[in-house]
Amino acid sequence: MSLQVELEHQRNVLIVRLRGELDHHTADIVRIRMEEAILKSTVEHVVLSLKDLIFMDSSGLGVILGRYKQLKAKGGVMAVCDVNKSVYRLLELSGLFKILAVHDNERAALTSLEVVS
Repeated sequence: MSLQVELEHQRNVLIVRLRGELDHHTADIVRIRMEEAILKSTVEHVVLSLKDLIFMDSSGLGVILGRYKQLKAKGGVMAVCDVNKSVYRLLELSGLFKILAVHDNERAALTSLEVVS
């Protein structure tokens, strides 16, 4: 299965929706697309929606951690939402939830970043 990456801007937040499998075959696509979007001056925060992400390996963890560091260097925040059970378990075991806020849905994540009008 492949990976689809959807990017949406809301004010100063980049919403990244991933569908499919985030692994060593698709990690570079996500890294490049997110990196380019974060470098735009209007992006301060990222919401990573994983509702339709059915698989992720350590390459995916590396992509997320790398973009977190890139965003943090700009003074931004990353939040994760809509995480399915298997991906949630991987994120939990990796310790990423110690640095990333996790929310039930996009609206809650956006509200936590105070960008919902």
